[in-house]
Amino acid sequence: MINILDRTDYSDQNSKTVQEYIDEVPMWGDGTSLPSTPLTAMQRRIWVLAAAGKFFEGFVVFMGGITVPLIAREFHLGAAEKGLVTSASLAGILVGTILLGGLSDYFGRKRMFIAEMILFCMFLALLLLVQDFVSLLICLVGVGLALGCDYPTAHMIISESIPSVSRGRLVLGAFAFQAIGATCGLAVGAVVLMLHPELNAWRWMYATALVPAVIITVARFFITESANWLIVRGQHEMAESALSRLLHRTPRYPQAIAIARRQVADEAHASSKNFWALFNKKNFRATMFASAPWFIQDLGTYGIGVFTPTLIATALGKGPDKIRSPADLVASGVHSAEASVITTSMLIVGIAFAIGLSDKLGRIRLQIFGFLGCAVGLAIASFSIGASPSLEITLIFIGVMLFNFMTNLGPNAQTYLLAGEVFPTEVRGMGAGFAAMVAKIGAVGTTFGFPLLLASIGTRSLLWALVITSILGAAVTWIYRIETTGVNLDRIGR
Repeated sequence: MINILDRTDYSDQNSKTVQEYIDEVPMWGDGTSLPSTPLTAMQRRIWVLAAAGKFFEGFVVFMGGITVPLIAREFHLGAAEKGLVTSASLAGILVGTILLGGLSDYFGRKRMFIAEMILFCMFLALLLLVQDFVSLLICLVGVGLALGCDYPTAHMIISESIPSVSRGRLVLGAFAFQAIGATCGLAVGAVVLMLHPELNAWRWMYATALVPAVIITVARFFITESANWLIVRGQHEMAESALSRLLHRTPRYPQAIAIARRQVADEAHASSKNFWALFNKKNFRATMFASAPWFIQDLGTYGIGVFTPTLIATALGKGPDKIRSPADLVASGVHSAEASVITTSMLIVGIAFAIGLSDKLGRIRLQIFGFLGCAVGLAIASFSIGASPSLEITLIFIGVMLFNFMTNLGPNAQTYLLAGEVFPTEVRGMGAGFAAMVAKIGAVGTTFGFPLLLASIGTRSLLWALVITSILGAAVTWIYRIETTGVNLDRIGR
């Protein structure tokens, strides 16, 4: 296993690096020290605003399992067009991760953190008004662009602002809101359908996210820029000012901030970095490790997550083949959404365990164990095919719930966490964005091709294919493993 903690001393005699200041345990004038490094008000604000972005992603993407059947009926879509609608937001995420997320290395974490939410609000508002298929696709892709930018940016703005010892717990704590958003999206979908049992109910579902999104957008203007990024860009005085604002406490600690000049010298070449730096000898292993397991993970997570309502509805005898009218469609949507809330809630349980264990057991162990657990869950779900009606629904529930728990304990959480940790600061945005883009290629391919594969090879064969990919994910993780638990971000890649 490679450990990327370099033991080179980066401290000058009377100064520290950015991360050393953030990691420092406060000691007051009377000699009293705290048992750990408490978060400041600014650090907590950054965390909350980043968590909100992950909530919107889960809310919008997983709600697609309910909205797509309604949209397909309202716009009279065929199978291929339905596949495009299902994968449109994920396609936007794919492009947004690398096209917009990578821009945070050039324009700053804060600017892109704000820009992504402005885009999200704009396209979400337009989505509520669309009247034709093309406009619908454009808006869904636009929403995805914004969410894609959030993948690397939200991670970095948290991880570059918090103590190393709690980085895993806090980054995954924010990531947990993706699962909370997914569960809330399904619950909101069910409630909206019950209150407004019409085909255009999908517009009201998306509308529920607009006002909270505007509030979060405004709040993001009032955070500080990443001092690590400012140092990389050679803006030494601004970095010290930003770090002072980030670490503001009462009583004040530290009294004064003087960032090590050696760190500035080491980072001075950062502006010359480009995309191809991800594939040089120094970064290639990190690029493979961040990208390949995440791609494999998304094959299963988005395929199962988006189509769980359909699978459950079919098992309950309320699937697409039983729908004869809009009323049948609405009734099926309510019933499957209610059932899906139960299975999707295991995503929250899984991420809760990941938060508690990632800094204790390490990212690698959890990712491998999670991949293997996903394989077991998918295998159990596959045994439901051909079983008696009562056993069929039981096996589907057990299999999907185990899959959701294990994916968020392991690969879904850990791949996100690791992608923002294994690259040096100067290419961290591009690296994390590239990894997320590769992952979303898997997600888009799965959501677009899932209906076609279900029709051509059947549910059992498809589930077993995902079993094999999950085992492959565990193997790839072991081969390219890089442990980052507790590593100082200033020293990654040195």
